[in-house]
Amino acid sequence: MQFLIYLQSNLGDQTSLAALVNQIITMADVNRDGKVSLAEAKSIWALLQLNEFLLMLSLHEKEHTSKLLGHCGDLYITEKIPHNSLYGMDVPRFLQPLLPSAIHRLVHQWFAPAWPRRAKIAIGLLEFVEEIFHGTYGNFYICETSFKNVGYNDKYDFKMVNLRKVATEMTIRGFLKGRHCEQNVDCTYGKDCTATCDKLMKQCKSEVVQPNLAKVCGLLQDYLLYGAPSDLREELQKQLRTCMTLSGLASQMEVHHSLVLNNLKTLLWKKISNTKYS
Repeated sequence: MQFLIYLQSNLGDQTSLAALVNQIITMADVNRDGKVSLAEAKSIWALLQLNEFLLMLSLHEKEHTSKLLGHCGDLYITEKIPHNSLYGMDVPRFLQPLLPSAIHRLVHQWFAPAWPRRAKIAIGLLEFVEEIFHGTYGNFYICETSFKNVGYNDKYDFKMVNLRKVATEMTIRGFLKGRHCEQNVDCTYGKDCTATCDKLMKQCKSEVVQPNLAKVCGLLQDYLLYGAPSDLREELQKQLRTCMTLSGLASQMEVHHSLVLNNLKTLLWKKISNTKYS
């Protein structure tokens, strides 16, 4: 019961939580004796306090997150993601402040995978956005949309590298509830999960205004347009621009959100299907 209450406070009152509780209890029973000892319960409880571990469990059915390989006490191990950035190489951290953004962009372009492989990775990222929008255990928001937080494996399948940058809707609502503000920036969770500030009441409203999809399309603009096939480039640019302008409450734009996402996925998939890159 304690597990269920804890999950409800973090993920919301989802009808599917009973299955997640069963999964947690099975995982806690390390010696497989059909019972959860006090030590085993303390161990799994400590793990559940880690945001990224809870999110990993919540998204375990999705192919775009790292697989959990094992755990001991409050430590856990996941599969290695070979490429922990959308680009094949990044400028060394100590050089980043010294070089203009144009040099960063050139380095990314030189070492990025071939365009069809980038298209495949992008399709995976779009699928991940689709999965966490009204997913099995509620809504999730990417709160730091950076090419450094997303990557891919050796088959060029997209993988979410850093789940610490993903938050549940309940977490964000808890952060925003009753929060004093003067402007919208005061209502920002993480780096870019922003709600509007009610300037009359001086309080944050409860819903994030920019959907995951708009932020991801901003990330994909340079990634996909560089080296894009000439017969695709104009339409791709148009669709990415439409996608980046998505705004408003996600609950009021679900159909439009899905339409834009599916159009973009279809455009990319048609170009690489029936090739060695698919």
